[in-house]
Amino acid sequence: MEKELKKNLLYNTVWATFLALFGAIYELFSHGVTSYYMIYGFAVPLIMGVLPYEVMLILNRFPGKAFANIWNTAIATLSIGCLFKGVLEIYGTTNRLIIVYPIAGATLVLISLLSIYKTSCSRNCMRS
Repeated sequence: MEKELKKNLLYNTVWATFLALFGAIYELFSHGVTSYYMIYGFAVPLIMGVLPYEVMLILNRFPGKAFANIWNTAIATLSIGCLFKGVLEIYGTTNRLIIVYPIAGATLVLISLLSIYKTSCSRNCMRS
């Protein structure tokens, strides 16, 4: 359990660092055009990944592998959505399909939270 938490914590820390560096380098070569989505894209894995996994590690609680897989997919979906939106803003264009990223990310977050409920219910229901 602790090994899995540390792996997810490391993964999200590396992902947040990569996005911060990517956003900084992209902004550097964007000829003065900026996008808050690009600048703060690293915040998604930092807030949704590093913080919760750090708390879980401190409390020594892990909801399960299904939760972690779906949660990490939600983080990746929302992060890529931020980067894509930032690239489009810097380029000066729009795309109506960009709405797919927040909808898919929110759906994955909901599914991951439901997996916590299902896991806890199956553990408690088996004891009865």
